[in-house]
Amino acid sequence: MPQTTLTPNKPTKLDFIAAAQKDEQGRYQNLDEEASHGSLWTRLGFFARRIATPFRSSEGAAPIYPASEPYALNEDSVQWIGHSTLLVSMQGTNFLTDPIWSNTPSPVPPLGPSRFVQPGITIKQLPDIDFVLISHNHYDHLDLPSLIRLSLRFPEATFIVPSDNAALLKKHNINNVLELNWGEQIQQGMLTITALPAQHWSKRGIGDTRQALWSSWAVSSANKRFYFGGDSAYFSGYSLIGETLGPFDLVALPIGAYQPRAMMASSHMNPEEALQAGIDLKASKILPIHYGTFDLSDEPLDEPLIRFEAALQSTTSKPNPLILQIGERQAF
Repeated sequence: MPQTTLTPNKPTKLDFIAAAQKDEQGRYQNLDEEASHGSLWTRLGFFARRIATPFRSSEGAAPIYPASEPYALNEDSVQWIGHSTLLVSMQGTNFLTDPIWSNTPSPVPPLGPSRFVQPGITIKQLPDIDFVLISHNHYDHLDLPSLIRLSLRFPEATFIVPSDNAALLKKHNINNVLELNWGEQIQQGMLTITALPAQHWSKRGIGDTRQALWSSWAVSSANKRFYFGGDSAYFSGYSLIGETLGPFDLVALPIGAYQPRAMMASSHMNPEEALQAGIDLKASKILPIHYGTFDLSDEPLDEPLIRFEAALQSTTSKPNPLILQIGERQAF
């Protein structure tokens, strides 16, 4: 990564990552061309099945790690709390990605997708948190009940969000918020944080589609580079990011929520695409996330990891896998 002198909370702009643009209706656009989200009947059937998930079996859910070691503040490490929630430590700085401790990511719980595996650790068990990264405003990634609890427990923590997401947090008295557009960087302690493209969308209510930005994130120290993919379809941005900001020591990429393909291909990678994204990003290690926790889509809960491991076996030049159980922590 190019060396840049940054002032905390004062974003700077990289000239090789274009800022996200809006269309004529004022809605943010993806880097690659928009694709179909499936027919009306495909989407209606999908959402009807999601409402019924409280009555579904948890067979195939991700396993829980039997015990968690004491947290080492000076160790560069990552812990999978579940879904897309990671606890990452770099250079003694601790941060969370897309934290969700709620049981139902939905505007009207308990209706909606159900959590089939409890979080790997509780909010009370967390070490001091310096900042929180949010990738976009879908309910399984921007979980307001969890964010409110975190802001009360860690009042000095900074909540870092893509453009036009801060107002939602501030409405709920989470005031230490920073917004970044793609290509903007800030400094948090010893770490440089960069907002980067993702191929996705945003929506929390009626009529607000794509009015708030979505992103992926790079976090770099003097000797380590970490990439958090958030939620994304496979797109050309991975090669761009890998060429300009890579190689990465660890990339965390979503591998689940890809069926039905007619609906999901425009916004979610399948496991084979996630592995290719890791290759594009020039990753040394790849951590699969976004599977095995909630029943968010039509594939069986255990299918994403099975397909991901099969793809690893059939690919010659690939990142090393870092496959964690929920609650497990490993150095990187």
